[in-house]
Amino acid sequence: MFGLPYTFVSCQWPRFYTTLQTKRGMRHRPHVIPEREVRGRILQITPVVSIVDDDRAVRVALGSLIRSLGWQVRMYESAEEFLSSGQAAHTSCLISDVRMPGMSGIEMHECLLSQGHAPATIFISAYPTPSLQAKAVSNGALVLLQKPYQAAAMTHWLSVALGNP
Repeated sequence: MFGLPYTFVSCQWPRFYTTLQTKRGMRHRPHVIPEREVRGRILQITPVVSIVDDDRAVRVALGSLIRSLGWQVRMYESAEEFLSSGQAAHTSCLISDVRMPGMSGIEMHECLLSQGHAPATIFISAYPTPSLQAKAVSNGALVLLQKPYQAAAMTHWLSVALGNP
């Protein structure tokens, strides 16, 4: 299969995520799955990155960066909008501002954890503190980046979350 280290054990879509195994027999994380097989044909699955930030300029700039790396992007203005969209289960990586009107990014992530749909998460904040950093990482986030951040730093953490496109 094009040199990728994946073997399909089953091609039934509802069971797809639980039956994909690496050649060594270990289960693979679903947010890194590069393709799926349907009726003998291989289809590409492009990871979806969801951006949740109340600042439109940040959403647009991040969206452009992520699309240039070959990933799909969905953008949301608030945590409530993202949660009500029903797209949490289809999100491979979540990038969220911490401080937003209404629900914070940390509260949204805790809600996703309780629902069992917490994707790899990158938090961004203009006002990071050591306690905020500790809370984000202890909840399972990959990193808390301080605004303004370098595009190379965001690209690095996206690659950690999703693998290379």
